[in-house]
Amino acid sequence: MFIFSRRLLLSSMAVLALTACSPDKPKFNGIDVTGADYAKGFTLTDHNGQSRSLSDFKGKVVVLFFGYTQCPDVCPTSMTELAEVKRLLGADADKLQGVFVTVDPARDTIELLKAYMANFDPTFLAFVPTADELPVVAKQFKIYYKKVDGQTPTSYTMDHSAGSYVYDMQGNLRLYSRYGSGAKVLAQDIQTLLKTTP
Repeated sequence: MFIFSRRLLLSSMAVLALTACSPDKPKFNGIDVTGADYAKGFTLTDHNGQSRSLSDFKGKVVVLFFGYTQCPDVCPTSMTELAEVKRLLGADADKLQGVFVTVDPARDTIELLKAYMANFDPTFLAFVPTADELPVVAKQFKIYYKKVDGQTPTSYTMDHSAGSYVYDMQGNLRLYSRYGSGAKVLAQDIQTLLKTTP
């Protein structure tokens, strides 16, 4: 009886020791949304005219942002920061894929988006949902967007969600990065994902 109890005690201590030595859950600056049942992916046409899915980028960390080319501040700021994130990643820069999805398909043509992406980084890709695809994708990604009329029919603006989704190298949604967090903060989170993703 004593031997059995001693063995039980020793095996319990071994389990506790293993638990104590197991790696901690990664700590992120952004909002950890691992396991979320939304923003799982899409199949859309990119600015090269190619139909692609998020799953095509497995092996890279994907940062996905919804916006439009005529956005006066939020979009160019976010894309400039993403280009800076890539620079900060140094040797791991090629493991980052920037993805931009327009919420203004009426004005954002493939040609315009191609030129827009070139302003930030030639490896970043822009996607153009059709007028029918946009509400479906927005719902799947819990993205808000709304047309705000301007003085002329073509001078409208688009209100839209300003954060970015971050996917790990396996294509799983992991983080929501708030607008204005800064390039250094996002780069740290991406480096953490690069270290922790199997």
